[in-house]
Amino acid sequence: MDFLQHSQDLLLVSASCLVALVAGFTGLSLTRDLSRKSMVQKKISIALASVALGGGIWSMHFVAMLGLQLPILFYYDAAITLISALTAILIVAAALVLLHFRPRTAGVISAAGVIVGVGILAMHYIGMAGLELCRAVYTPLGLVASSAAAIALCILAFGIAYGRRTNRNIVLGTVCFAIAVCSVHFLAMAGTRFVAAPGVAEFGPSMSNEVLALGVILSSFVLFGTFLWVSVAYLVGSPEAAPGALADAPRAPAGVQVPCERDGAKVFVAVRDVVLVRADGHYTQVYTEDDRLFCVWPITEAHKRLAPQGLLRTHRSYLVNPEKVSRFERSKDKGRCLFAGDGLPPAPVSRSQLKAIQDALAGPSGAVGAR
Repeated sequence: MDFLQHSQDLLLVSASCLVALVAGFTGLSLTRDLSRKSMVQKKISIALASVALGGGIWSMHFVAMLGLQLPILFYYDAAITLISALTAILIVAAALVLLHFRPRTAGVISAAGVIVGVGILAMHYIGMAGLELCRAVYTPLGLVASSAAAIALCILAFGIAYGRRTNRNIVLGTVCFAIAVCSVHFLAMAGTRFVAAPGVAEFGPSMSNEVLALGVILSSFVLFGTFLWVSVAYLVGSPEAAPGALADAPRAPAGVQVPCERDGAKVFVAVRDVVLVRADGHYTQVYTEDDRLFCVWPITEAHKRLAPQGLLRTHRSYLVNPEKVSRFERSKDKGRCLFAGDGLPPAPVSRSQLKAIQDALAGPSGAVGAR
């Protein structure tokens, strides 16, 4: 089998890496603070993020493919090329739905990373199947290396970006995502050989490099425009970082109520009704026996205001109302507080807070069951 000599345009290789970075940042930024949005807003944000990430994977691949130089003329099958883009978007959407509509455990985050890694691989090899007048031949090493890189780096990217939803983590997750996308493409291409195949049957209409370039330019324009849109929050400072953010927040009257939001409306929750408070990036989630509400206070501000009202800090990210604790469980030098209501998450108790929490729960406010 005679393999064709091939090379890459380094300028387009660099441009493809930039596209991957922009796509990662845009998609991960669009999914921030979804817990404070309505269901419709959450679905729209996930759809936009899926298009940004999936479309970015596709754009990165074909920007790099525009730089592929072969000694023969070749085309792309338009239908297969479109299928590759839709595949990437749909698989990324499945991962984001898993992340934002299921409890975000380490296993769920890892599963989402695996799904996106598989999506990158699927997009790449479906896109390569669209070549006309030449055919790609893959080496086992290229297949294994690109698959391992895709899955491992996507798990790392989502683990960082969703471990803590901070600006720093989103930027680091963006870098890992871009490395994952670029690694899959270039490791796979390093293990790819090309042979002339003039008699290959067409699935859809043929598309030249010039026509493909128009599609890539359009998708990149939309991607970079969305990138500028979401970047505004970082350039001017997000609400949580603004100096007057806490001053502008509703103050709890007489120190006995917590300002929250429900479906965009301001509501106040009496401290006696609070079960626990959990950190959520620069904000907090306030749990009552039958609801979960968004609060603009960071966990440090919540502790400062609610500790005098009797709430206990069990962990750097959790405050609990001792009167709502139904059971305390200890595991070696750590523990957790459990609550009676359906759907209420347990509150972890850190090693440094263990004794203080045990003493407080066994105090005059009423002992709780422990084991």
